[in-house]
Formats: sequence, C-alpha cells, structure tokens
Amino acid sequence: MNTATLPRRRSSSLRILSAWACCSATLLGAGCTVGPDYHKPKADVPTNYVNPSAPPTTQSNSVTVVAPVDIARWWETFNDPTLNSLIKRAIDGNLDLKQATARLRAARAQMGVVGAGQLPVFNADASYARNGYGNGNVTTGVSRLGHRYTTNNAYRTNTYLAGFDASWELDVFGGVRRNVESADASVTAAVEDRRDVLVSLIAEVAVDYIQLRGYQLQIKISQENLEAQQQTADVTRRKLGAGFVSRLDVANADAQVYSTQSDIPALESSAQQAIYAMSLLLGEEPGALLGELLTTRPVPPSPPEVPIGVPAGLLRRRPDIRRAEAQLHAATAQIGVATAQLYPQFNLLGSLDLEPAKIGGFGQWANNVWSVGPSMTWPIFAGGRILANIDLQNATQEQALLTYRQTVLGALRDVENALVAYGKEQQRRNILVEDVAANQDALALSTRLYKLGQTDFLNVLNAERSLFSAQTQLAQSNVNIATDLAALYKALGGGWDIDAPPATAPTTQLVEPP
Repeated sequence: MNTATLPRRRSSSLRILSAWACCSATLLGAGCTVGPDYHKPKADVPTNYVNPSAPPTTQSNSVTVVAPVDIARWWETFNDPTLNSLIKRAIDGNLDLKQATARLRAARAQMGVVGAGQLPVFNADASYARNGYGNGNVTTGVSRLGHRYTTNNAYRTNTYLAGFDASWELDVFGGVRRNVESADASVTAAVEDRRDVLVSLIAEVAVDYIQLRGYQLQIKISQENLEAQQQTADVTRRKLGAGFVSRLDVANADAQVYSTQSDIPALESSAQQAIYAMSLLLGEEPGALLGELLTTRPVPPSPPEVPIGVPAGLLRRRPDIRRAEAQLHAATAQIGVATAQLYPQFNLLGSLDLEPAKIGGFGQWANNVWSVGPSMTWPIFAGGRILANIDLQNATQEQALLTYRQTVLGALRDVENALVAYGKEQQRRNILVEDVAANQDALALSTRLYKLGQTDFLNVLNAERSLFSAQTQLAQSNVNIATDLAALYKALGGGWDIDAPPATAPTTQLVEPP
C-alpha cells in the first residue's frame, strides 16, 4: 500500500463530508413548514350561567358562589372518611383508569417513534466466511526428469467483511416536524383522556356511595314505620275482641303491615347491588366491601358552599374539552404531514465498506471503500393519492373542530342541568320537611282519636300511608341533593387541579403517571 496517499484521501473525504454537512444545514435553515399553523379555537361561552345560585332556603346554608374556587378534592367536602377511603382505593385499583394510563404510555412511546425521524440512522454489519475446494489429500511422486514432488489438492481462503452506512432525511418542508407536532398533541389528548376517566371514576364512586346510604336510610324508615304499623294492628285486634271495630279494620291494618314489609327486601337488594358496583370501581370482587359497607350510616350532608366559577373556567378545567382541543391540534398538524408529500424528500446517504485480507487489516485505508452523497425523491405523479389525502386530513380537522365546539356546548349544558336540578331539589326538600312534620301530627291525632273511638280506622290508615310516603320522599330528596351535587362537581371538571396538584396529591395519586 502506498501510505503517502493516505492523508490526501482522508483530507478529500473530510472535505466532501463537510461540504454536504454545510449543504444540509443550509437546506434545513432555509426549509419551511408546510400546512396550517394551529391556533387555539375561539369558544363563545356566556359570561354567567343561567341559574348561577341555588335559591335561599331555611333548612340549608348551601349556596353557590361565582368566584373561581379550587374544586380538585371536592369529595372531601362531604366530610365522610369512608367515602374518602373508597375514592383513594378506586384511584389505586380501578381498571379503566389503568387502561387510560396504559394508553398514555403508548402515546408517549409513539411520540418517541415519530421524533426519531428527525435524527440520522446508522447501521453496521459484519461477516466472516471460510472458502475453499478440494479434499486436502497430499500426493507425492517423481517426475520424468527425476525430481520428487508433493501436491496438495486443496485451496482455503478467509473472507472478512465489515460495513457502516448512514442516512438522514433532511426535513426541508417540515413533514417530520408536523408529524412530531401531531404526536405531541396526541400525548396531550391521552393525558386529558386519563383525567376524564379519573373525574368520572370519582363521581361514580361518590354517587354509588350516596345511593347506598340512601337505601339504608329508606330501610330504616321502613322498619320504623313497620314497627308503628304493627302496634296499630295490635290495637285494632284488641278493639275487635272488645267488639268496637269490624274485621275489615284488622284486614286493612294487616295489609298495611305486609305492604311495608314487602318494600324492605327490594331496598336491601338495591343496597347490596350498590356495594357490588363500588367493588367493581375499586377493581375488586363483588363481595369485597360487604363487611365494610353493610353497616347503616347517614347520607353525607351537602357542603355549605358550591364553587361553580364562570363558564369560561370550563375551558380550563374540563378534561374532555382539553382533550378535544388537543385532538384538533393533532388533526391540524396532520394536514402539514400530508401536504409535505407534495414536495421533494432529500436524504443524505453515506457508507463505508471494509474488506481486508486478514483480520488485522481492518485499520488499513487501502482496504476501505466509502461513498457519500445525497438523494432526492419527488412524487411527480401519484394518481391523485396525495391530494386526496390532503382533502382527507382537512375533513378530519373540520370534524375535530366541530367535535370541540359540541363538547363545549355539552359541558355548558351539563353544568346548567346540574345547577337547576340541585337548586330545585333543595326547594323540594324544604317542602317535604314540612310535609313530614304535618303528617306526623296527623298520624298522632288520628291515632289518639281512634283509640278513644272518636274516628274510624280509615283516617289512621291514610295517615300512616301519607307519613311513610313523605318520609320516603324526604330521604330520596336528600340523596338527590347529594348526587346532584356530585354531578355538578363532575360537570365543572372537578377531581383534578389543572394548574398544580394539591400538596397531599400522593395520598390519592392525583399526579401524572410516569
């Protein structure tokens, strides 16, 4: 090998590589990003809600406030340790939330795959082969001239090969950058999807728990009424024995007892089904919570204030709105990805092949073969495929925009529905309180008069039925108020602090998954 030529060859190759590096930097610097730039969509929302506050009541201090308030841990306003524990365990074990977390990890991994398109790709390969022919037998003899000779009819060689190649797509028109932008927005959408699952999960646990306590309250009311009705039936039988009433009164009293008795098994069934529903939300088998929740506890009381903020706050708090916005961003970036296919694609290619005669010859320049240069691909004619794909992405972006607007309107409707339900139910509950008190007085008076023989049994029977109905409706109204409040917090995007998780977030895992 002529070693005098080695520095000149290396210098020449370095000049070529440097020239192409400068060329690629120039192309990248002068490149543009095709397709529309994303702009946050304008959402026309009212300045205030139609029903911004609950009506004044005499039985409750619960009112809504207009000022923005942190509602990240709204379930703690019920001041129920059991509910707090259930929600914490649901966040830890719910399978839907775990699936959403897995989808988020997949979106982040996809972001890494797409982002790798901005970097060069290097490959290396190597091989070794042993070549030869003949069986290796040695033949000896004497020639005609009298010389002795030896012949080996075998041939063996070693072949060593090693190579390196590299390619780098120069993203001159921004197709790769738009794809990265779209993938990044998809990650944001996956984050908000997980938040949406979390908000719904917390609300579902709270509603199921409130309904369970409501069923238990109705069972208690039924049992208390059943005891009072059985006492009335005993009085009626004694009056029948004394000849003061007919058997019709006894039959009516017994019928009332059996009617109330028949309500209790259905309520007990509903209570157990509510426990089974919560067990599923916690990712446990149906009977896992029976021992913990079968003991009767009161319905959680409503908090003194309900933070609702203003409609514009929904755009910041509601995860479904933020998810729809991120999906719109991703769809907008995909238009640029499709548009970039109209333009040439430039790649910088290079390779180095080594083929020494022996393994120690890899470092010798004479054994090296290298090449470096650019390539260009330009789809001159694709049968309209690229233009059709651009139209497709534009239509997809339009759908995403309409979905965003529909999501905003749906969020406003959810809040208004929850507000009017919460306010009107408070009015109804206050009336039912008065109704129960009046029926209690009517039953006490009719029972006293019946025992004195001054009224018939029908008045007592009607008073018992009316009191039982009013008490049941009042219990259900208390449940409705609590569930309406949970629905209101969910509609407001509660359960997640967008700006900063609370300091105690690790106890409930209200933090971004790794």
